[in-house]
Amino acid sequence: MNSKYTLISHKLCPYVQRAAITLTEKGISFERVEIDLAHKPDWFLQVSPLGKTPVLLVDGQAIFESAVICEYLDETTSPRLHPESALERAQHRAWIEFASATLNSIGGFYNAADEQMLHAKAAELQTKFVQLENQLGDGPYFSGKNFSLVDAAFAPVFRYFEVFEEIDDFGFFKNLPRLTVWRQALHSRASVRSAAHENYASLLHEFLRVRGSALSHLMR
Repeated sequence: MNSKYTLISHKLCPYVQRAAITLTEKGISFERVEIDLAHKPDWFLQVSPLGKTPVLLVDGQAIFESAVICEYLDETTSPRLHPESALERAQHRAWIEFASATLNSIGGFYNAADEQMLHAKAAELQTKFVQLENQLGDGPYFSGKNFSLVDAAFAPVFRYFEVFEEIDDFGFFKNLPRLTVWRQALHSRASVRSAAHENYASLLHEFLRVRGSALSHLMR
């Protein structure tokens, strides 16, 4: 008997995209339920103790935290997106944590209060991207030809920059050829393209525009 999968989502949450990419790569049919995190329904707080998205309901049983959701899906369904080697799996999990740290740096960038802080946060992101560049091989994906959970984690990271680059040229990917190839490969992958809300770009534009940050002022 096939399980029923429901992904509890928020329209702009990158961690939701990570889970949606993994579900799609696995060929799993799932229902997507959007919620407003500013007005959380009582039923959501019952399945999400941390009050965050995503939550995956598997036959009504809740799993929260995107990394845990993706690990569960990889353990229970094929094709496997983690390497067979225990050492490589551990390394991949570490880079998935690095993706989460990069999302935190992105938050610092778009929340920067003034121009000086904005450039400091841009430099912080560029440092992370140089570290990634040095880790990558011939590609097109993180560890070569096979798509992995690391790719699922970084695809929502790179999606932000499609909007940032419309605001100004911060040179985030300058002189990073392998990272550029990786980013383009992820952008063109069907699972990645379908993971975000259909109005993601315009929703992100509006989210950034009203924050009162240095980036908001650039948009005006």
